[in-house]
Amino acid sequence: MRGVVGVGVDLVEVARLQRAEARWGRVFLERVFTPRELADAGGGAARSQRLAVRFAAKEAVFKALGTGRPALGWRDVEIVRETSGRPRVVLSGRASALARQCGVTEVLVSLSHVGTLALAEAVAVSPT
Repeated sequence: MRGVVGVGVDLVEVARLQRAEARWGRVFLERVFTPRELADAGGGAARSQRLAVRFAAKEAVFKALGTGRPALGWRDVEIVRETSGRPRVVLSGRASALARQCGVTEVLVSLSHVGTLALAEAVAVSPT
């Protein structure tokens, strides 16, 4: 049986991410997303939705870990796609240290996007 340590949810307007990318370009993308996340987002019309939902997931993970963005780096939380398509959270740096401190062994995440909105929910769990 696993225990829930924290839950986080975040909703992002896709246009907000598009505006940030238009304003700051590659600098913004490389500050917020890992190379793997950028590759997973691919190209085409849905690219902005896929990036926005990863942005929302990072925010949801921060909340599930009980902290805000300034305490953790954007790239300390990585949202990767398994071969099955299931999203998985990879923690590194300060996020990994905070998770260990809180007894969190895994962060589960659910992603959804439609049209102009991207939604993510994260659940931080401990082994007991």
